[in-house]
Amino acid sequence: MGRVALVTGGSRGIGAAISEALKAAGYSVAANYAGNDEAAQKFTAETGIKTYKWSVADYDACKAGIAAVEADLGPVDVLVNNAGITRDAPFHKMTPQQWREVIDTNLTGVFNMTHNVWGGMRDRKFGRIVTISSVNGQKGQFAQANYSASKAGDIGFSRALAQEGARNNVTVNVVAPGYIATDMVMAVPEKVREAIIAQIPVGRLGEATEIARAVVFLASDEAGFITGSTISANGGQFFS
Repeated sequence: MGRVALVTGGSRGIGAAISEALKAAGYSVAANYAGNDEAAQKFTAETGIKTYKWSVADYDACKAGIAAVEADLGPVDVLVNNAGITRDAPFHKMTPQQWREVIDTNLTGVFNMTHNVWGGMRDRKFGRIVTISSVNGQKGQFAQANYSASKAGDIGFSRALAQEGARNNVTVNVVAPGYIATDMVMAVPEKVREAIIAQIPVGRLGEATEIARAVVFLASDEAGFITGSTISANGGQFFS
């Protein structure tokens, strides 16, 4: 295929599954990560996918990081905005720092990454932007005003940008996962997991590979008529 895909937060959890699925589909894949050097090194050793360290919240770091990826692999054809953080707290206890950190990574980070590949995609008349939102960006969640706002913002951003990229064959779409069996979710107490699963009509947590398959489809040539869309992969927990 010869196309280059860059996945932010791509060395762990859902991001790692996406990186591996894109590689299996024939893409040259670069995985960005923010801070866990040990996990990134292990991921590269196991998969052969090179990792690149920078914070998506820093515009200049994104610009430099993307330049490094493109020097190694070539122009980025597919960008998967997967990097995200949580700083949960009831709103009356939420600090300005908790708000800013989540918005800076989950929403401004999507701008920072997309803005630095957008011109090249338009010039080459091909591009795929896929952003990972969340069911909680669609329905909201207690103690996640910051996270829900950022993930809802990702959807609005993508719908607007899809209209700008369409004539240049640059599609912009969203996958909104529900609760997925990542290390973070599996680490919560069993009773909490059981309560979560009870709200999911299919009766189980999702798998990271299920999200990855949706991303691979949206990145493909076959998905060229799909833009501005949100795939809700949540087991029927919420419909939009």
